[in-house]
Amino acid sequence: MDAQLASIVGAPRLRLPGAWKTGILIVALVLAMPVLVVFSFVFDPAGDVWRHLYQTVLANYVVNSLILMLGVAIGTLTLGVSAAWITTNYRFPLRSTLEWALLLPMAMPAFIIAYTYTGVLDYAGPVQMLLRDVTGWSYGDYWFPQIRSLGGAICMLSLVLYPYVYLLARMAFLQQPGAATDISRSLGCGRWCSFFRVSLPSARPAILAGLSLVLMETLADYGTVQYFGVDTFTTGIFRTWFGLGDAAAASQLAAMLMVFVFVLILAEQHSRRHARYYQPGQRTAPAEPQRLSGSRAWLAFAVCLFPLLFGFVLPALQLGWWAWVSGANGIDSGFFALVGNTMLLAAAAALLALVIALFLAYGRRQRGDVGVNFSVRLAGMGYAVPGTVIAVGVMLPLAWFDNQLDSWMREHFDISTGLLMSGTLFALMFAYMVRFLAVSLQTVEAGLGRIRPSMDEAARSMGYAPAAVLRKIHIPILRTSLLTAVLLVFVDVMKELPATLILRPFNFNTLAVRAYELASDERLMDASAAALTIVLVGILPVILLSRSIGRAQ
Repeated sequence: MDAQLASIVGAPRLRLPGAWKTGILIVALVLAMPVLVVFSFVFDPAGDVWRHLYQTVLANYVVNSLILMLGVAIGTLTLGVSAAWITTNYRFPLRSTLEWALLLPMAMPAFIIAYTYTGVLDYAGPVQMLLRDVTGWSYGDYWFPQIRSLGGAICMLSLVLYPYVYLLARMAFLQQPGAATDISRSLGCGRWCSFFRVSLPSARPAILAGLSLVLMETLADYGTVQYFGVDTFTTGIFRTWFGLGDAAAASQLAAMLMVFVFVLILAEQHSRRHARYYQPGQRTAPAEPQRLSGSRAWLAFAVCLFPLLFGFVLPALQLGWWAWVSGANGIDSGFFALVGNTMLLAAAAALLALVIALFLAYGRRQRGDVGVNFSVRLAGMGYAVPGTVIAVGVMLPLAWFDNQLDSWMREHFDISTGLLMSGTLFALMFAYMVRFLAVSLQTVEAGLGRIRPSMDEAARSMGYAPAAVLRKIHIPILRTSLLTAVLLVFVDVMKELPATLILRPFNFNTLAVRAYELASDERLMDASAAALTIVLVGILPVILLSRSIGRAQ
């Protein structure tokens, strides 16, 4: 109807200027360069270091990574889907609070919760000390689960990553019409039968989308598995690059890890290639939540409280206690310099990602041909690639450019230019754009998708250029989406560890790097101030996400 009306009034067909389209192609190629560089090493002949890795530790990397993915998948599905189903379909004590509070573990980086539970559950931690005081046992007299293990890594990652599944599963359950459940109940299905045969299959695309994000984050994790001594691809890449000094072998490991990631994406798409899930054209009311009472109500409360308690409340309280005890020693002028570095870096990356996302998303909206669509998707694929891989892909071409420029300047002008790109914040900012542009891009595209195309056509019929339409019409409408995009990228950059650790300039630290360094030196209490600051800043976008869930009800 909008297109027919536009043709009647004579609105011009929307076309993207050629310069804008060329810019989109250039941006996409530049942002895809690190991934393409890493992939190019697949075709290089195997060196001595690669043969050594193949004969010794490569199988261990593969097996541990697969077990880690499987364990985290089971853990996040169990916690996320059960909490989403209970909070959507039942009324019980504190349900309205738990609905949004269950997202809070998203603000807790995995490596920080790993440090916290290590301090609590290790041999010298308060739990085992209390156990020995009460029983009179000494070391070797009892068995206690080892937190610094593959199983411990699975638990830590599950506790902080389940909100991805919970968020999307809950949104899917909220959008399901109550009539479908009522019909299944009238045909003899109980609540559990309706869940497994109606609600769960209908929510399957959203659950799988959340699970794919979880598994990508699991493969991308470095701080947790490194601290727990678990050999995975990310620790192997870091060890090969810095320990063995072989960039080619590290790149080949990174390329193998990327194959894992892309197999995950293709498997998720293949699993639902013939499935179609449509909602009725007419909006219908969701199912009315059933009020629970007695032991059933408190059981539902306990199931929902469990992931929140162990994924956020207890770690945050422990960090707060450590910060209170050792805060006077850890918070000084150096700490505030770390806060300043982190905030400025995260703010600059968030704003730059927003500008690029607006440029790409609006260009795709104006002219969605195959070339533009493919370029935008190519520019946003970095979120599926671990930070360690991106760091390798960024460092190699920038170091090559610096060396070539330095050689040319020495030869012609007898001047050494040094490291103009690979040793500066430029390399780090470039890596952040490759890694986190997709977060901003998806948020902006979702906001643009809610604006009717007739508004663009009306503005163009009045003589406005595409840039003017974006500046005067879309940006004011998109203020909430733009703020959300900025906050999400801001917090992701604050939590990013491997790319920052590899690419940061000499003598430049952030809160995440400082917390990692102190924890690696077993100075967990000293690391608490930096870790707690990251967690507190991360709460704000989580609250915004919870409000979006509330508006969907």
